[in-house]
Amino acid sequence: MSKDEQRLLLRIILAVAIMIPAIPLHILGKIPAGLELPIFIVAYAIVAYDILYRAIRNFKSLDIFDENFLMSIATLGAFALGEYPEGVAVMLFYQVGELFQSYAVSKSRRNIADLMDIRPDYATVLRDGQYITVSPETINVGDIISVKPGERVPLDGIVTDGASSMDTSALTGESLPRDVAQGDSVIGGCINQTGRLTIEVTKRYSESTVAKILDMVENAASKKSRSEAFITRFARYYTPIVVLVALALATIAPLVTGQDFSVWVYRALTFLVISCPCALVISVPLSFFGGIGGASKVGVLVKGSNYLEALANTEIVVFDKTGTLTKGSFAVSEIQAAGMLSEQLLEYAALAEAHSTPPIDIS
Repeated sequence: MSKDEQRLLLRIILAVAIMIPAIPLHILGKIPAGLELPIFIVAYAIVAYDILYRAIRNFKSLDIFDENFLMSIATLGAFALGEYPEGVAVMLFYQVGELFQSYAVSKSRRNIADLMDIRPDYATVLRDGQYITVSPETINVGDIISVKPGERVPLDGIVTDGASSMDTSALTGESLPRDVAQGDSVIGGCINQTGRLTIEVTKRYSESTVAKILDMVENAASKKSRSEAFITRFARYYTPIVVLVALALATIAPLVTGQDFSVWVYRALTFLVISCPCALVISVPLSFFGGIGGASKVGVLVKGSNYLEALANTEIVVFDKTGTLTKGSFAVSEIQAAGMLSEQLLEYAALAEAHSTPPIDIS
């Protein structure tokens, strides 16, 4: 859990610790009159202060109708009616939901970050006749960098000296190494496997292939699906309507029915809590983001929610050879020879394998 999630969990635990003994005493009427309200106010303040702060901040910016406003007015109304436990309990359950949501999103982000471990940590650049280690962001177009075997290529460029095999699987999915020599182009994020390379940089880090891929994946959730776009538009009109209906219940219904105002105010507040669209508004984007994170956990990158939604209509899937479904690491698990010795069969297999692509390890 992140520090914010740990703090929220601690607040929930403290509020529950106060509520567990307070609610039975409240029901039995055993709490002294002067202590009952302060006890529940303390529990409410612990679990709800951030919701209240956001509601006030949004009110000042005239962005009123959201879940923070609805939860605040409903729970404060419960306190005004003397239903202290219900006011705290509603906010407590809401915060528990927020904690689960935050944890799910954080876990998905970690999965994406773990998969996209292609960001170069440093670059070895030629400055004043000497190679020095600097941040890739400080490299300019035309600078000369050196990449040793085992190092990750930090930036896109052209090989000016040296020859090597490049592991491009993290970017292209191709498991077979790519051979490069003088004059060939290389892209950032690949791993140099065999020989030292001298590379002339052709793109700044912000314009490099690796930076674009990282930005695309990290901002995948911003590419909304049609379902998410509809929910956003729906909430924009739905929330004000809910507030107006609740206001009508609290003011007009008592005049029509002749019942006490407190009864209908309580019903209006209940209606606000039940009708709060936060579950709908949050669950749809969260399900898409969770899908993107879950896919990244098993090595599948999804560029946005719109692409994930398109998969729902998929009928035929075509996969591209080694590196997509397999790792390209073959090995003989068993030898069964008919009419010859196993050693002879192995020799024939080795002769056939010598010119195959991709090669098969029969050692």
